[in-house]
Formats: sequence, structure tokens, C-alpha cells
Amino acid sequence: MIIDLDNWQELYSTIKKNKLRTFLTGFAVSWGIFMLIFLLGAGKGLENGVRDQFKGDAVNRIWIGSGETSLPYQGLKPGREIIFQNDDYDYLKTSVSGVDKLAARFNIWRNTNLSYKSNYGAFDIACIHPEYELVEVLEMEQGRFLNRSDLLEFRKNGVIGMAVKDALFKEEDPIGKYMNVAGVPFKIVGVFSDEGGDRDMRRIYIPISTAQRVFNYGNFIGSLNVITNVSAAESEQLEQDIREKLARKHSFDVKDDRALHTWNGLKDFARFMNLMKGIQFFILLIGLMTIVAGIVGVSNIMLIVVKERTKEIGIRKAMGATPNQIIRMILFESILITSFAGYIGLVLGIGLLELIRPYFTSSEFYFMNPEVNLTIAIGATLFLILSGAVAGFIPARRAVSVRPVEALKDE
Repeated sequence: MIIDLDNWQELYSTIKKNKLRTFLTGFAVSWGIFMLIFLLGAGKGLENGVRDQFKGDAVNRIWIGSGETSLPYQGLKPGREIIFQNDDYDYLKTSVSGVDKLAARFNIWRNTNLSYKSNYGAFDIACIHPEYELVEVLEMEQGRFLNRSDLLEFRKNGVIGMAVKDALFKEEDPIGKYMNVAGVPFKIVGVFSDEGGDRDMRRIYIPISTAQRVFNYGNFIGSLNVITNVSAAESEQLEQDIREKLARKHSFDVKDDRALHTWNGLKDFARFMNLMKGIQFFILLIGLMTIVAGIVGVSNIMLIVVKERTKEIGIRKAMGATPNQIIRMILFESILITSFAGYIGLVLGIGLLELIRPYFTSSEFYFMNPEVNLTIAIGATLFLILSGAVAGFIPARRAVSVRPVEALKDE
């Protein structure tokens, strides 16, 4: 579409003569794109906040905890306590397909004192398999995590969180140093950080085999954590397989929810993500409908413009103006209004998101780092320009159909 200086001057004159109408038309379009960008950014902020709630733990895990039976089973009365032991770990690892990694854990609650030299404090003491590193999604800041040799050789090694290091070792390097764990000296081989927060870093991890032997826990384990690479739908079947096998091994009704507690991270994460997709789609639909409403307004205004300029259009045609020139004149005004107003709405929407982002850098309110996808923003702008062309084309076609003789008679 070739636009010369005369077209610009004519457009300027038309807009100047109808300032309020042009402003209101542009405002409707600008508001539509602004709301689309802001709502999409807010939806993304909500999604980021939900994702952040899961970042401290692996989402592809199934947690299994023991409980107490509440239903009778094959002559056995309810009220029996289910206790996991080492053979349960071995049994699940070898008998259930879909288990990629398996880690058991129990905590020491009787004496939680940790000390180094004259510094001491109460912290969590978690007794684990080395694979538990995948469950908590830990990041090693110094040294290494526990390994299979620590487990098999019953080594008195420990890995501490940053909060423990800061409280007990201060500025001193803890790697290779010995600290008392519930009265027993353990060698520190690593320091970790955990995105789950300060509570998760107020912890020391020690080999479960060592803890069972040193602290007289026998073969006891508290809970089991399965890491799997199956889909969310497949994880539900895996969860059911685990429940059935443990129900058979410990002689309780598979439907007894109080005998065995499970939490499926994959299922929960998939449920939240599907909810977020639904919210994003709903937001996109609302935004697009708002834009369409603005475009309909542009089309109606252009129809009014054509009606007002009927006599002028007739004169142009009588003087030799071609249909393409008439269409170009109407389309130019329509596209310019929608493009300029859309750009203003785009800038204001992105600007507002950037303005509020520093106040939502954590997921305290399940809302974090609102942002809009640049591809979607550009796509929405292009859609707006195309819609502006369509909105102007209908009135332009009407203008072309005006016969010069009838137009000259129009009052």
C-alpha cells in the first residue's frame, strides 16, 4: 500500500476534525491489547508461583509412608502398626517396574543436637540412602554428597546444609572436620543448599545404614521415596502397584488408606499444570474477545466515516479516482488507528508488568515474576493490525459501491 504526502495530510485533517471519535476508537483497541498482555502476564506469574512451590522437591517422585490399619483383614484386627524395614526397600526395588531410583529415610528425634567446638544447636538429622539427593533436588556448594561406599561401609560421614555451616562453623571450612551428631563424631564431606528454603538447610544427612547401627535402629526405615520417569497417568498405576505389593507383604487391605499413606508428586504437578493451561487459555480467550470488541468498534466508526464522506467519495470517483484508491484511503485510516492504538496498549501492558515484577520475586502468594511471552505479544500485535485491515475493508467495499451520481445528491 503506497501512501503519499496527500494521504497523510488528508488523514491528519480527518483526525483533527473528529478528535473525540478517533480517541475513543483508539482507546477501545488500546484497552483490548493492554488487557490481553496484562492478563497473559498475570497468568504466567501465577504459573511461575505454582512451579516455585514445587522447586524444593522432585516432582517425579512418589512418597510412601506407613501408618496403622483401620480395616480387618483375613482374621487380623484393625489397629496394627505398619513398620517399614530394609527388606521393604529391597522388595520394592526388585519387584516393581517403573521405579527408577529408590531412597528410604527416617529422622532421629530423640537427640537432635549438633555441635562443633563450642558451637552447638538443634537441627534435623535425616538418615538416608544416597539417592535421596534426587528427592530434595540439592545443590552441592562444597565437597560431595553421600555415596554408595558411605552406605555399604557404614561410614560416619555427613552432609550439612548452609544454615548448619553458618551456625556451627562460621567462617571456617567444614570439609574434613568432625562434628558431634547426637553425641557421635561424624566427618563432614559436603555442604549443600536447597531451594526449599532455610528449614531444609537446617539439616544434616547421614547414611541410613550407619544410623541404624550407631543409634540402635535395627532395620527400621521411616518412609520410601520412589523416583520415576513415567508419565503422570502411568504414575497412578505405579502408585497402585506399590500399594498392592506392600499390602500383600504386610497383610492389610489394599483399600485401607490409613495403613499406607502415599503422595504422588507427578499427579499433583500435572493437575496444577493442567489448571494453569486452562487459566491461560481462558485469559487468552477473554483478551482476544476484548480486542475483537475493539475492532468491531473500529469497523462501525469507519462505516460512519464512509457515510459522512459519501459526497466526497462521489466527487473523487467523478474526477477519476479508481476503486483501489478509494479502498486504500479507507484502509489506511483504519490500519493506522488500530496499529498506533495497539502499540500504545502493548507498551503500557508490558510496562505495567515490568513495574510490578520487583514486588513479586517470591512465590509467597502463589504469584511470581509476571511476564508475557514476546512471541505472543508480537503475534497479538500482528493479529490486531490484520484485524484493523479487515475492519476497514468492509466499509471500504461499501465506499467503492457508491455511484458518483447518487453520492453527489447525498446531503
